[in-house]
Amino acid sequence: MITRRTFLTGSALAGAAIAAPAEPAWGGPVLDIHLHPRREDPMELDHLKGSGVSKAVLLAGMAAEDRAKGLVARHPDRFLRFTSTDVRPDDAIGRLRKSLQGGAIGLGELKFPVEIDGPEMKRVYALAGEFQVPVLLHFEEGNFNSGIRRLPQMLQAYPKTTFIGHGQSWWAHISAEVVNETGYPTGKVKPGGIADRVLADYANIYGDFSANSGRNALTRDEEFAADFLVRHRQKLMFGSDCPCRDGRGEGQSGSLKGKCIARETLTVLQRMATPDLFRAIVWENGTKLMKVDV
Repeated sequence: MITRRTFLTGSALAGAAIAAPAEPAWGGPVLDIHLHPRREDPMELDHLKGSGVSKAVLLAGMAAEDRAKGLVARHPDRFLRFTSTDVRPDDAIGRLRKSLQGGAIGLGELKFPVEIDGPEMKRVYALAGEFQVPVLLHFEEGNFNSGIRRLPQMLQAYPKTTFIGHGQSWWAHISAEVVNETGYPTGKVKPGGIADRVLADYANIYGDFSANSGRNALTRDEEFAADFLVRHRQKLMFGSDCPCRDGRGEGQSGSLKGKCIARETLTVLQRMATPDLFRAIVWENGTKLMKVDV
């Protein structure tokens, strides 16, 4: 016999089940190479659990370094950390060096108003080469790391430095024809873009599929993107750069209201790639590059 209380309780549970996003099933472990530290506990761990991510690289500026260190110490199986600081002051390299000596495994996200081949960034590239750690760059022409067309010269000049490309200008330049370099281009990709070429021509450059720019690169021309994934299967990595609180979209607004960028991008990648290719992009390439003990 079903009582009124039983009915109401069951209905509430059913409603909650319908309202809550399903637990993601990615078929294996996932490494998010682009997660920024939060300001409150335990949001970073909530984001991993909610999005179905196994491990994340925290991209911490100096102000968030103690927080990142604490998370790595408490959850070594879930977090790694990079370090970043404004590259323009004279003491920038000293600060980065100290952080690398203290356990950071990479430099980034570097997102400052400098030229890609300016003296500030050349010092950073040399430091990354010295420590044999990757440097993750946000390319946004006219704002951050401008001069992406000169990237091949930097890759040649610093062959011992591993670069990771990210940002609007990086992903816009999968196409040889770029109309909206600092936004989210639409339409067919014209083969021969700078990002596509350097991934093919240089061993020391990788791509980070994080943020709206990375997902846009996958969806604007899916026929091109499917070939792009296969062509650069050993050079591409998953990152989220997602600001949502819980890995389910909480706190997002506008066009992303109720959406988690990590979930959105992983869903697209899983649909477009074979299981082996998907695993390479979301786990194997990143763990190999960052020497993660798996």
